[in-house]
Amino acid sequence: MTEEPDAVPAGRLVLLTMSHRVAPGLLSWPAWQVLRAADRVLCADPEHPQLPYLRQAGIAVEAATPTGQQLVDAAAGGRTVVYLPPDAGADRAVTDELARLGGSGRVAMPELELLPGSYDLPGARLLDLVRVMDRIRAECPWSAVRTHEDLAPYGIEEMYELVEAIEEGDRTAVREELGDVLLQVAFHAAVAEDDPEDPYDIDDVAAGLIAKLVHRHPHVFGDEHASTPEEVREIWARRKSAEKVRESVTEGVPVAAPALALAAKLASRAGDAGLPVPAAPAGPVPDGEDALGDHLLALAAAAQAAGLDPERALRHAARRYRAATKAAEAAARSDADHDGNGRTVEGG
Repeated sequence: MTEEPDAVPAGRLVLLTMSHRVAPGLLSWPAWQVLRAADRVLCADPEHPQLPYLRQAGIAVEAATPTGQQLVDAAAGGRTVVYLPPDAGADRAVTDELARLGGSGRVAMPELELLPGSYDLPGARLLDLVRVMDRIRAECPWSAVRTHEDLAPYGIEEMYELVEAIEEGDRTAVREELGDVLLQVAFHAAVAEDDPEDPYDIDDVAAGLIAKLVHRHPHVFGDEHASTPEEVREIWARRKSAEKVRESVTEGVPVAAPALALAAKLASRAGDAGLPVPAAPAGPVPDGEDALGDHLLALAAAAQAAGLDPERALRHAARRYRAATKAAEAAARSDADHDGNGRTVEGG
């Protein structure tokens, strides 16, 4: 009886995926182990960001775009073959072919393994946004010449659209509008990076924001304690006041804001500081937001019918109130500089 020859080991085929959003060279320990032990390492992308680091580690990488059958043949004989698909992801054509070969029952398939060599960290897609925005800024004729001033109206418009989506309870629209607002941040940062006198980029923007958040949350990142929203607001206001040396509580209130929001913010700031607030209306304040909204709508409609611009009228009133608040603050400072007999207090 003739003995059958021993079966040839089918080998091992590892599809090694990795995220291009992680710094090159940062791979998992299982990934480094399989790379070092492999008989062959094939890579379909000659510009793969990991290649310089693999070669530096002494791993020979062959540039190739193999088919599924070729990968099976390469692993035959008990060899371990590692394949790095293009674009840091799975190669659909190869994986589909491997599935067909395995399902045919006519091919001795190697041991197949899909091994993630690195994973996206939270926020990793923001790196893609920066990369895409940089390319658009460099290659798009319209985007390349935009300025902060050009983009300002779009930022206001996108925020209004976000607020509208929130008020309508449309979660899909909220997600889209958040993206549009984020685009404004990325776009402005790209514009700022091109400034010849004082350039900064989105990393500088993020670093400033992080420092601000950490400083204003000592109950999270420090030793202070806050158990209620009111205590948090007090800490925030105190820390913000220490950061920004201001002569008036009206500073930091954007006068370009819609007139109603501007008026409300100015009154709130003045009230918190113990300064005079606008006199209450002659009639009772409408009970509830719906009633108040109807009242304001009626006032706006009546003003429009009388040929008056309610937005401009309220903005002018808010500006006058802003000036009066500053005058009250100046008078208070002047009083503090003198004693009751009208003599100047030294060392103030």
